[in-house]
Amino acid sequence: MRRIGILGGMSWESTAVYYRQLNEGVRDRLGGLHSASLLLDSVDFAEIAELQRRAEWQQAGEHLGRAAHGLQQAGAGAILLATNTMHKIAPAIEAQIDIPLLHIGDAVGQALQARGVRRAALLGTRFTMQEDFYQRRLTERYGIEVLLPNAEQMAEIDRVIFTELCRGEFNDKSRTFYLDCLSQLAGQGAEAAILGCTEIGLLLADEQTSISMFDSAELHVQMGLEWMLAGP
Repeated sequence: MRRIGILGGMSWESTAVYYRQLNEGVRDRLGGLHSASLLLDSVDFAEIAELQRRAEWQQAGEHLGRAAHGLQQAGAGAILLATNTMHKIAPAIEAQIDIPLLHIGDAVGQALQARGVRRAALLGTRFTMQEDFYQRRLTERYGIEVLLPNAEQMAEIDRVIFTELCRGEFNDKSRTFYLDCLSQLAGQGAEAAILGCTEIGLLLADEQTSISMFDSAELHVQMGLEWMLAGP
């Protein structure tokens, strides 16, 4: 088994999902008392969120790049950046390491492509929905057309993520709102829904929708698991 590094804490609620699911995956694949060989650097999300708010992306890239380099020095052979939004600065992180950064957009794109999906709804933070770093990767590499909520819906989706989900709060009103957004996007032609924030799956777990949901956190974990078990 190869050792993987998780760059997490953004938020720790979903990073805990990464830790649990990687260990469950290794247990299920290898049996017995096997568990995941991993390293974790969980940053203080308040600092990162403030850099996001001020659009200081270069500083954020330097900060997370140093953390990723630390994981490499500690023995990680690849990195999982356990957040969708901060893949905006993936190139800055990659510039500071000599090991693969397993990109969450590739995990999502490969899964959509394998299922024959061509048009997908995207829910995430306002950065993930409104900027092109995520959509461009899905379109250019995997031929996926991305459908987005309207501006008012985007604002509420973003608010729920930062004021509720990242704080471990999951309420029915917000769940219903998210499901209504997905229903509307399905009516506009979306064949599937990308849960493009690693916390959204915590809110919509086990919910039934008119379109298939692709949980970015779960797909990213599976990518990491495949990498871990591909070598000694």
